[in-house]
Amino acid sequence: MVFKRIKILLAVLFLLANTKAAFAGFSGWHGFAEGAFGGVLSKNDPVKHSGYNLAEERLQLKNQYNFEGEDLLSRWQGVFRFKGDFTLDEYFAGRTDFELREANFSFTPVPLVDVKAGRQVLTWGTGDYLFINDAFPKDYVSFYAGRDDEYLKMPSDAVKISLYPEQVNIDFIVIPHFTPNNMPDGDRLSFYDSFQGGISGRDSERYLEKPGHQGKNLEYAGRLYRNFGSTEAAVYLYRGFDKTARSYKNEAARELYYERQDIYGASLRGEFLGGIGNIEGAYLRSPEDPRGDNRLIENSSVRFMAGYEKDLGNDLKAAFQYYYEEMLDYPAYRRSLLPEDVVYDEYKHIITQRITKLYKNQTVKVSLFNFYSPSNQDGYLRFSVEYDITDQWKITSGVNIPWGVDDYTDFGQMKKNKNIYLRVRYSF
Repeated sequence: MVFKRIKILLAVLFLLANTKAAFAGFSGWHGFAEGAFGGVLSKNDPVKHSGYNLAEERLQLKNQYNFEGEDLLSRWQGVFRFKGDFTLDEYFAGRTDFELREANFSFTPVPLVDVKAGRQVLTWGTGDYLFINDAFPKDYVSFYAGRDDEYLKMPSDAVKISLYPEQVNIDFIVIPHFTPNNMPDGDRLSFYDSFQGGISGRDSERYLEKPGHQGKNLEYAGRLYRNFGSTEAAVYLYRGFDKTARSYKNEAARELYYERQDIYGASLRGEFLGGIGNIEGAYLRSPEDPRGDNRLIENSSVRFMAGYEKDLGNDLKAAFQYYYEEMLDYPAYRRSLLPEDVVYDEYKHIITQRITKLYKNQTVKVSLFNFYSPSNQDGYLRFSVEYDITDQWKITSGVNIPWGVDDYTDFGQMKKNKNIYLRVRYSF
């Protein structure tokens, strides 16, 4: 059935590519149609879904409308943007779905002030696949399953106000509706279930409690940034909730919840030793466990990252990052543990490397990204090859290989989700 659907999609893509009138009714519309398949490489996969964890067809449509004329919206330089994805997911027996990724209105009410209201993808910080001050939601199921990098960042319903005074630029964001990270939960990808004490699949029974729709649960984020020559400096503030449910509400009932979280951070990014360097750090405060002696709630922590990227010539680029995390109040945390609890380390280190090479007049892109944590003794290798056959057609193949000694570490819990994937896309 999977291969039948892939054949049907390829036939549709061929028709679209050779029919000029295929989108004649969508004047100004752009997007792509894509088919994707990912085969599981791991043995004894707890999810047990016929040897694959990705099999879908996707149609993305996007457009924007610029208000013109003499009305108020025109004087505000208003723009409405839309982006949505229709999917047919064979992994879930041909389930159809629609994801609204963008539906927002941008305008300039007064000079030096921009406002964007509605669904939008929010991002900031300097990391490459590592996030310290970027507390906006991520889709790690897409990340590990083999979808395009675009889908790592999830949209938020938010109001973003940007101010551009002479001395410093300011972004202020209000998020009225909480959106958590999309984490592996056993339906498509296996993960470490602390209630079962091991890697689990569809037999996992956990309950994740989200913050209610109340005024006290609004999330706020702010950024102040400016350039000093070729270097950009930024300061970040965030008050909201951890996007991953790590804290326990009721152990007996298998209930987890999204802990309140405050983040105070800063970053620098600019030219360094003939390349681009960046440093970023933050203090993540746990308001619900300020002394760190509650074993059910995540402790406060400090995090730091430094990176360097350089163009080596001949379409070859290399980049490296070092990430450091320290759990605060660690003695209090250790004293609070029960004998059967997993003991997490006080310090965590992650090293990443990215190597990118272009071939055939930059139509072929080969990319290798590797995470390695010497403290957790785990890692994650991502390798991919992209081939732009024409301006419209692109084929991407890759492999995801997470590994780890222990089942409860970040990458170790994903080690049963190794896969090799193929995507075919037609853009219009």
